[in-house]
Amino acid sequence: MGGTTLFEKIVAGEIPCHRVAEGEHWLAFLDIFPRSQGHTLVIPKQGIQHLTNLSTTQRNELFDGVCQVESILSKHFNTTDFTICIHDGPLAGQEVPHVHVHVIPRTDGDGGGTLLSMWPKAPAIGGQADHIALADLAKQLGGVQ
Repeated sequence: MGGTTLFEKIVAGEIPCHRVAEGEHWLAFLDIFPRSQGHTLVIPKQGIQHLTNLSTTQRNELFDGVCQVESILSKHFNTTDFTICIHDGPLAGQEVPHVHVHVIPRTDGDGGGTLLSMWPKAPAIGGQADHIALADLAKQLGGVQ
């Protein structure tokens, strides 16, 4: 990555954040522009842009952090439901070039939507699935038949 990211500056203490939890290799803090109350970001402390570039250990620790944050938020917001989201790269909507997991507690009437709401112009779910096209794509991807 070129330069120091906003999140690296947060990890270094150069920019303040509202910490929720922390591990040896990850940090969780409240999103400053939350989609709903409690919206938390969990990041690796090392500045890496793509999830696939994290080591297995780094990914495991990051998701241990996600689970710890879910537990904390679950108790506070009295919910077991969360939207967990990763925008992996700029074309996926990643605004800070540093892996970050959004952990958003979900409660009745929170105004949040489903995955479908992220693609409002996509065809509606329902009808017949195109199993021939899906099988062809799975085969191209090296999937097991």
